[in-house]
Amino acid sequence: MKKLKKEDIQQEVFDLYDDYAHNKINRGDFIKRLGLYAVGGITVTSLMSFLLPDYKNTLLVAKDDPKLSSEYITYNSAKGGGAIKALLSQPKEHSGKLGGIVVVHENRGLNPYIEDTARRAALEGFITIAPDALSPLGGYPGNDDEGRAMQRQRDRNEMLQDFMAAYEYLKDHKDCNGKIGVVGFCFGGWISNMMAVELEGLSAAVPFYGSQPTEDVDQIKAPLQLHYAGLDERVNKGWPDYEEALKQNNVKYEAYMYPEVNHGFHNTSTPRYDKAAAELAWKRTMDYFKKHLS
Repeated sequence: MKKLKKEDIQQEVFDLYDDYAHNKINRGDFIKRLGLYAVGGITVTSLMSFLLPDYKNTLLVAKDDPKLSSEYITYNSAKGGGAIKALLSQPKEHSGKLGGIVVVHENRGLNPYIEDTARRAALEGFITIAPDALSPLGGYPGNDDEGRAMQRQRDRNEMLQDFMAAYEYLKDHKDCNGKIGVVGFCFGGWISNMMAVELEGLSAAVPFYGSQPTEDVDQIKAPLQLHYAGLDERVNKGWPDYEEALKQNNVKYEAYMYPEVNHGFHNTSTPRYDKAAAELAWKRTMDYFKKHLS
C-alpha cells in the first residue's frame, strides 16, 4: 500500500472530508465518493486511514506533563445540560492569580486534540477549562464518528449555555483573576463568537474558522481575534457581512486569513493541519490573551 503524503491528496478530497466532518454527507457516501480518487496505487482504505484523526502520534503536551496540574472536574450548567465534565488545567507553579480561558471543542465532543490544546494554553500561564458538551449523553465516546452523531442530538443553544456556565465557573475559581477569554474551533468558533455576543464581561474571544452571528453584533463588548482558512469557502462566505457589522458597531477586532490552508488547519491530528499557519495563529492567540487577560 502506498504511503500517502499531504501532497498526494487533491483538494477535492479535503473538501469531501470537510463535507463528511460537518455532516453534509454520511459515511457511506463519503467512502463511495473517495473511490473516485483511489487511483495510481492509492486505495480507499489508505485514503480513509490518512484522512481520519490520529490522536496517538500527534499530541503536543503529555497528559501528565510535570509542569501542569490537570484534572477532570464537573460543574453545573443549569440552563444547559446539567452536570458537565471538563478538563481543568493550570501551571503547577505560578505567582498570583491567572487569566482564564474557556477552550471549546469542535462538533464531536472533547476529543484528545482539544484536551491537548487546553494543556498547551495552560503551559502559557493560564487556567483553562475545556468542557465536554456531550456530558449529558455520556461524554466523548472515544472516536469522532460517534462523537459527531451524539453532538447532533443536542441543541446548539443549550450547548452555548454549557460553555457560558464554564465561564462562570472560572470567574469564581480561587486561582482565576476574573479576566476570562474563549478560544474555539469550528463549532467552537461559533460558540466563541456567540459568547462574545452574550457575555458582557468576557475579556477576549478568539474564534478559529467559526461561523458568524447574524444578529446582535452590537452587543459585543469583548475584543475579537478571528482566524480563517483561505480554502474554507463554507465558513468564509459569512465573513464580509460580519466584518461590516463589527465596523458599524465599533467592535475592536483583528482578523487573519491564512492562504492556501484548509478548515481545521490548527488541528494536529488530521492532514488538514498546516504547521506554519497553526503555529503562527497559536502565537497570535496566546499573545492576544496575554494582552487582554493579564
